[in-house]
Amino acid sequence: MFKFDRRLLHNFDWVLLGIVALIGAMCIANLYSAVYSAPQYGTPVYIKQLYFFIMGFGLMLAMVSFDYRILVELNYIFYAGVIGLLLFSLFMGESHADTQRWIDLGFFRLQPSEPAKLMLVITLASYYFRKDTGKGFTFTELIVPIILMGVPFLLILKQPDLGTALMLSFVFVSMTLFVKLRFVTFATLVTIALTLIGLGWRFVLKPYQKMRIETFLNPDIDKLNTGYHITQSKIAVGSGGIWGKGYLQGTQGQLDFLPERHTDFAFSIWAEEWGFLGSLFFFAVYFSLIFWGLNIAVSSRDKFGTLLCVGVVSLIFWQAFINLAMIMGLLPVVGMPLPLFSYGGSSLLTTMAGIGILLNVRMRRYQAPI
Repeated sequence: MFKFDRRLLHNFDWVLLGIVALIGAMCIANLYSAVYSAPQYGTPVYIKQLYFFIMGFGLMLAMVSFDYRILVELNYIFYAGVIGLLLFSLFMGESHADTQRWIDLGFFRLQPSEPAKLMLVITLASYYFRKDTGKGFTFTELIVPIILMGVPFLLILKQPDLGTALMLSFVFVSMTLFVKLRFVTFATLVTIALTLIGLGWRFVLKPYQKMRIETFLNPDIDKLNTGYHITQSKIAVGSGGIWGKGYLQGTQGQLDFLPERHTDFAFSIWAEEWGFLGSLFFFAVYFSLIFWGLNIAVSSRDKFGTLLCVGVVSLIFWQAFINLAMIMGLLPVVGMPLPLFSYGGSSLLTTMAGIGILLNVRMRRYQAPI
């Protein structure tokens, strides 16, 4: 007979849930402002995002309903399923603006590259947990995780989606550096990475991708084309001043100077309307999510739970870091959403599933380690 363990409810992380709910509220308010003055056709994006948040909270509950440790055995099934979705989207998916990265499910368009990020976290955590001997990984032992990362990396790069492909690399590097590496292994990986960067610039990057990097180094070379996004974003952020222009009063957003203001440049709207102090509040709330996730990783009683949490936190952190740095002109424009804040169903649901894993690990920290 099924018996509910009261310790699960006692160990539920209400703080983490509260942080996510607060970021979600700021997201909906910001999206309303982003499209406030724009012509409305169909369901507004803030309503759609609210639906996605409701779905996301349901997904979080589903993620905490099972013991996360079963993922050690099921991770390759998940991996194969996501690879199948990536192949389907590449050859039979919906195309838009010379990219092919979506699967039309009717009620929304699934972007398989988003769950691929979480899939990589689970896959790497499972591999490193099973193979860790405490002596440090050799380069030979890293060949398998490199291949596991490389397959979705190449499929996503083919779409093309350079930003998401690079995110897989950041997650791989973060989780690999977290586990113990031998010095020779580390030196070899650095050498290979530097070589691949040079080869990627020469043979892989498309002309428009190279132009984005060149524009980042000197936005003035093409202010009206590739440099337009960065220029308008910096104007929006800087014009907010200390106190901001006020809710629904941002000129860059309301007068339609700022492109992609509900997706990649959502924070530009926030910074213009709420100013420096409002941005500090946003950073305090957002990065409390990062630090709380690390706290959950530290409190986990088994290595697999710790690796899962480190992977999820690194996924959220690097996306946020790249997006915010891009908005302020510190990095090239690569099309990176700000998790939980930018509009997008696939990104939001993937992030909420990751947070569900954090909640799962926290709830079961009283259990004996595996």
